[in-house]
Order: sequence, then structure tokens, then C-alpha cells
Amino acid sequence: MKNNYLLIVLLSLFMLHGSLGFSQGRIDQIKAQLDIIAVDNPGLSNLVELSINGSSLDEFIRGIANTNDLNVSVDKGLDVLVVNNFSNVTVADVLTFLVKKYQLDIEFTGNIMSIGKYNPPAQEIEEVKEKAIIVQYFKSTDFLLLDLNNDDLSKVVRKITEVSGKNVVLAPQISSKKVSVYIKGVPFKNAIEKFAFANDLELVETEDNFYLLSEKGKAENSEDLKKANQNKSKIRNERYERKKEEGLFLKVNGPNDIEISAEDISIDEIVKALGAELKLNYYLMANLQGNKSLNLQSSTFDDLLSNLFESTIYTYSKSNGVYLIGERKAEGLRNTIIFQLQNRSIEDLITFIPSDLTKEVELKEFPDLNSLVISGSVPQIQDLVHFLEKIDQVVPMIAIEVIIVDYRKNRSVSTGITAGLGNEPSAATNGQILPDASFNFSSSSLNNVIGSINKGSTINLGKVTPNFYLSIKALETDGILKVRSTPKLATLNGHEANLKIGNTEYYVNEQSIFQGSLSPQTQNNRTYVAVNADLSIKIKPFVSGNDQITMEISVEQSDFTERITEDAPPGKVTRSFTSILRVKDNEIVLLGGLEEKSTNDSGSGLPLIARIPVLKWIFGNRTRSKSSSQLNIFIKPTVIY
Repeated sequence: MKNNYLLIVLLSLFMLHGSLGFSQGRIDQIKAQLDIIAVDNPGLSNLVELSINGSSLDEFIRGIANTNDLNVSVDKGLDVLVVNNFSNVTVADVLTFLVKKYQLDIEFTGNIMSIGKYNPPAQEIEEVKEKAIIVQYFKSTDFLLLDLNNDDLSKVVRKITEVSGKNVVLAPQISSKKVSVYIKGVPFKNAIEKFAFANDLELVETEDNFYLLSEKGKAENSEDLKKANQNKSKIRNERYERKKEEGLFLKVNGPNDIEISAEDISIDEIVKALGAELKLNYYLMANLQGNKSLNLQSSTFDDLLSNLFESTIYTYSKSNGVYLIGERKAEGLRNTIIFQLQNRSIEDLITFIPSDLTKEVELKEFPDLNSLVISGSVPQIQDLVHFLEKIDQVVPMIAIEVIIVDYRKNRSVSTGITAGLGNEPSAATNGQILPDASFNFSSSSLNNVIGSINKGSTINLGKVTPNFYLSIKALETDGILKVRSTPKLATLNGHEANLKIGNTEYYVNEQSIFQGSLSPQTQNNRTYVAVNADLSIKIKPFVSGNDQITMEISVEQSDFTERITEDAPPGKVTRSFTSILRVKDNEIVLLGGLEEKSTNDSGSGLPLIARIPVLKWIFGNRTRSKSSSQLNIFIKPTVIY
């Protein structure tokens, strides 16, 4: 019985060890994949300082992805609360820890990571899966990544051929050899050479782009292969030397490694030589005229054609593996795209594009999508799109706060005595003392005053007529008016913002129209004509470097003056100025000094007496007034991106 218990315990430990081993292998594979895509996603290598207490796992992962610019899709089922503290660790290490602790899985689609709950296969514990061979090839850069640790050489070679498409052949006697190496970010040829060196192998590259691996010093016919390759290279070099004498040197090491040197050689000859050497399918839609001189190293065929056709009327396109070569305006070589602007308006954009970029290119605005429809040859479209991407930037918006302070001060003094005969008897005596002294005396009141004087005097002053009147006036006024308004404006950089505050008055315009000749009739037309007095402010801002704002400012203020007659149009006085100034963001500039002053000293009275200093205030009317007004404008611009 004890033996049975012991057997069960040993079996359980064995299964647990296998499960843990497989789990660790899965974690290592995910970590290796994170290291691979970290080349194109530098955010995985960022160091983080995090302290999480009670946040859900899915929100935690999304927060890390948003902060470090990662493309992550998280399953909704990850609602586990996370309590962790991370310090001075990379984002890749954090993701690896979360995968291990919370039994997660990451699926990689290019640079997109899909994170969800790990669902192990039903027989995962019972079946020991084959160890993954970590080999990654990056076609765009021709880089090879090798992460090998005591792996079978035959499986490694097979994996390298599968992912790269380049044939690596293994000698039979070393197929069971174990190899180990770690190489990252190295071109394919260099990586294979270092891989062979690290594992004591010999590498031979054949003329037909095969890589032969054999045990060092024991390769069968390796010297013969080298000699054969040297002979082939010699034959080809002789052919290239003949071409070189004619001004053209061409060497093809591979489809992405072309060496060419041409001096005043026809474009047609260069294209045909390349097509024959690379055995490419191409179709010439026109005879290629003109000569070219160029010298390129390690160039691809597409890049070589782009450089060859630069500043010519020719271009190319590729369709179903066939290169179409001809004039840019030819059918089949033109392309049409829709370029959508992301940060600015499409309105009037065409007027800012240099004319050199729009030659033989058709442009149309598409306001519904804020886009440009561009039709033309591919090289011309590429140049135009490159220019549009440069100017498609966020246009700053400027908020402008305007504080308008209008200060007015006036003072006047009016005094005098008025007497005379009216058409009717004067009204009863009336008047007031405050706030101004103003009295109107009737004839009866004046006769009573005169009668009282006659009683105590030997002189009889007589009486005034019933239509006689007498008025006495003494008035002084003093006033201060302060008006403040704070309108706020906003405009885009380089666009004008306008502010207008005004007042409208009307005057009557009468016209008489005579109709008929024998018995003319008169028709009077009466219309009201409007006259405006405005405060107008125009501001055009330009944002420059270091948060400097240059503003073109124009201010015009107009006010009404007294009318000449009661039915005449009101008079108007206008003050204006224009200025260009520069301020920093959020600074206030004062535009003041629009000041108006007026003084009035007038009077009426008896001749000669009206000029005597004291008597002129008694025997006449005097008015003295003084007024001033000042307009101050404060402007505060703020840049809003």
C-alpha cells in the first residue's frame, strides 16, 4: 500500500514538473516575441514607475499601452483587481509578469498584441510539446534574429529557410548537431556567418545564392565549390569589364543588392540590361529617350528605376509582377488618390502649392472630406503628398481679450439776464434755487418791485407793460463718465478678427416732386437717413517662435457732434490709428492716447457793456465750457493650440 502511495506521489510530481516546464516555455516564448517587436515598438523598452491598488487588470493594461504608444487589444473578461508596485522595470517585463501571474496569453499580429485569458489544451499536461525554434526574419531590413539554446541544427536550418525564403543547405554528417547562439539586429549574410563561427561550422555561399553549412575543415568538395564560384565570377566579371569599357558597369548580387555605374548611357539600354540580368517581366510602353549618368551601390531595382527616371518624363508601375515603363501621362501609369488633411482646412489650400508641384497633376478640392483629389504620375503625386504632409500642421488659434476704457470729463458755467417784450403777457413768476438758480419774473411782479421802490424815493420809475419779461440764470455743471467694456475675440493664426461697437442717429431728408404742367401738383417725400458713429477694432495676429505674437491693429473711433440746425444731419468727428506690434503670449499691451479736448467761451449782451469784465455777467448771457475724453484700449492675446 505504501508503495502505491509513493508511486502516486512521484507520478504527480512528474506531471507537475512537466506542466511547469511547459508553462515556463510558453512564458519564455512570449518574452522572446516581445523582444522581437520591441525593434519597431520602442515603448516596450521604456522604464516605468507604477503603484496600482485596486484597479482592474484590463484598465491597467490599457493605461500602460496608451502611455507608451502600444497597439493593444484587451479582452473584456479581465476584470481581476490588480495590487502591484513596479519600479525601474521595462514595459515588456511588466507584461511578462502579468502573463505569468494571471495566466494570460498574448497573440501577435504584426505590431498588434491581443491579450486575453490563457486557455490550455486539454491534453497539455500529458503531451510534451516540441520546443519552439526562435528564428525571426525582417524582410524590410534583411535582418535576422537567432535565439538558440542547444537546438537541433537540422531544425534550425529548416526554420531559417522557411522564414527568410533563402536556401540554407546542411551537410548530412552534422544534421544531429546541437547549436546555440543569440544574434539580433544583424543583416542576414552577417548573421549566418556569425552563426557558423559560433558553432564551429564552415559556410560557403554559392553563385546561385545557396548557403552551404558543413563541419569546419571537412566539407566535401568545398574547395571545388569555391573554385567553381570563382570561375563563374570571373566569366561574369569579364562580361562586366566589356560593358565598363562602353561606359556601363553592372553587377547584380541579388534583387536587393545591385551595383551600377553608368556614364552618359541611354536610359533604354540601362533598363534592358537590368531586365535581362534580373530576369524580370517588363513592358516598355514607349521608347526611352535620353542618356543618364549614375553610380549606385546596394540598390534595389525599384529604387534604381526611381533614380533613373528622376527629372524625366518617364515613370513605372508594377502590376501582377510585370513592370510597366513609359511616359508619366500614359494610361496605366497615372494614379489617383484622395489626400485627407488632418490639422487644417482644405479651403484655398491649392493657391499655396508651388506651381512646380502641380505641373501635369490635376487637383480638385473635396470639402466634404476635407480632402484633395490628386491625379497624376506616381512620382509627382509622391512629391506633392510630401509637401502637403509638411504643411498639414495644427494652426494655432489666438484668443484676444479686448478691454475698452472710455473716460470723459466736462465742466460748464452758464449765467446771464434776459429781458424784453413778448407777444403775450408773461406767465406768473417762477423759478428755483437748487440745483441751479433760474427765475422768470412776470410783469406784475416787476411792477410790484418798482412800486415799492417808488414809495421810498422821489424818483418815479413808472411801470412795465404786461408783455414785459425778465429771466435770470446761473448754472454750473461738472461731470465724469467712465465706460468700460471687455469683449473677447478668437481667430486662427493669420486671420483677421473684427470688433465694431456703434451708435446710429437719423435725420430727415425731404424732397418735393412736381407733377403735371398745366395744373402742377406737389408731392413731398420724407425719408429718414441713418448716420453711424462706431468704434471699430481690427486685429490680425501672427504666431512666431518663442511664443511671440505679431499683431496688425487698426482702431477707428467716431462720435457725433452738435447739429448745425435742428433738422440737419448730426456732425461727426473721427479718430483712428494703425499699428504693428509684437508681444509675448498672455502679455497685455495698451493702445491709448485717443484723446479729444474742447473749450467753449461764448456770450451775448449789450454792445460795449458785454465787454466790461463785471457788467458783462449782469447785462448779458455768458457760457463757458470745457470737456475732454480719452479712449484707452488694452489687448491681451493668448495662443491656444
